[in-house]
Amino acid sequence: MARKQSTSIDPACCAPGDACSSRLPLGERPLLGFVDAVKVMALFKVMANDTRIRILHHIVRSGEATVTEIAKTLGMKPQAVSNQLVRLSDTRMLTSRREGNNVFYRVTNGCVAPLLDLALCLMEDEQKPNVANGGNVVEIH
Repeated sequence: MARKQSTSIDPACCAPGDACSSRLPLGERPLLGFVDAVKVMALFKVMANDTRIRILHHIVRSGEATVTEIAKTLGMKPQAVSNQLVRLSDTRMLTSRREGNNVFYRVTNGCVAPLLDLALCLMEDEQKPNVANGGNVVEIH
């Protein structure tokens, strides 16, 4: 079982406008240029994978986890999990440390958990009745 250790999560994802953040709120930032828009799109493409989302959620919940633990939890083969961890590590959302034969992965970017939380919020909100639509639930597929 993964040990929950004090993870050094980058606090760089304080809400814009908070005292801990040096970033401007989204509405005050200049419009994204083409290059930045493509970078955001590439990040969302990496995130647009159910396995990677589940891996991130598991690691956020547990603090850190090994490939074997993640594979067991998700019901997958370790090699398949390892392949997905490489993709996530390439984005610098995760980092790893070796302890004997085990490699432990943890989330190091403070924006990951809030991003997952916002995605869940959006998903839950789409299930609420739309008052402007006569109270009907509108599902997005």
